[in-house]
Amino acid sequence: MKVALVCRLLGHCRQAFYQSKADIAKEVERERILIGAVLEIRNEDPRIGGYKLWLMLISMFGRDYVPGRDRFFVIMRRKGLMLPKPKPRHTTNSNHRYHKWKNQIKNFSPTAANQLWVADITYISLANGDVCYLHLITDAYSHMIVGWALADSLRAAVSIQALQMAIEQAISICGSDNLTGIIHHSDRGVQYCCDAYVDMLKSHGITISMTEDYKPTDNAIAERFNGILKTECVYPLEQLPTFEQAQVFISRFIQFYNHRRPHMSIGYKTPSEVHLEHGEQKKMWKNKIYHKKESDCEKDCLPLQGQTEQPGFCVSSKTNMSRISVRHLRLCLLIQYGFCRTVYCFSL
Repeated sequence: MKVALVCRLLGHCRQAFYQSKADIAKEVERERILIGAVLEIRNEDPRIGGYKLWLMLISMFGRDYVPGRDRFFVIMRRKGLMLPKPKPRHTTNSNHRYHKWKNQIKNFSPTAANQLWVADITYISLANGDVCYLHLITDAYSHMIVGWALADSLRAAVSIQALQMAIEQAISICGSDNLTGIIHHSDRGVQYCCDAYVDMLKSHGITISMTEDYKPTDNAIAERFNGILKTECVYPLEQLPTFEQAQVFISRFIQFYNHRRPHMSIGYKTPSEVHLEHGEQKKMWKNKIYHKKESDCEKDCLPLQGQTEQPGFCVSSKTNMSRISVRHLRLCLLIQYGFCRTVYCFSL
């Protein structure tokens, strides 16, 4: 069918047809140039967002050449170049039907290994966008990793594998299946509250303890290893390529952590060395003391004795007042000399 006939049937002239054809060709060429520039930028920064890309293209080609923001996002989405939304990673699910145990380690400090275990789960990102989960049990006295397991899920069976490893090392040291005296402390996650996990702890006489507040500081020793693992090992590599390589890499790091890396909190000794010792370990760091800033009201205060020599004016010792503000002192002096009307106006 001829172009002229089709144009008459659709109510358009031939010029409009050829003009639209030329416009489509220009649009395709413009998209090709923009996508090429996007790929070059993503080669330098693979995780840069779409809005920043749009701003960079405007600075490169000009505002008239680059389409609007929403249109640019449509093009990026059609080409499969939009970044996926970040998935929030939660390793603790305390909304379950299982019993939540009380905190048994308040003001408790272990004096030997295998008195207090702390358990936690942390996630490690992989290069393909997936994550793997590291289930850990740490001895609170020696800071040694006594049990661990790496998996692609948060199943309780994986946590039980880590617990089994910790129990086996404790039996090898104690020489008995009865591990009474060990406290297992964790958060209130479903992995640690489920029947299978609790039954394994009870079968060996291990006391169960769990955090009562939703604060990371309640399980600080376990969280500390998570920070060491990620800042010293994972983050410098950006992301581990595959799960199999992560398994080998983390196994080597835990071996290094337990037997070669010194710790400030145990006197710059290694965890495997301290694991065989007893008694309090010397901490090589000091808690930072934050001095309370003096408020403006305290700056205006003057120290006074418990009782003045002048009759009619004293500070009661029952109220334990050793400081009084300048304004209050002025009011008291006015009251003493009988200027009641002045005091009333001043107080207004």
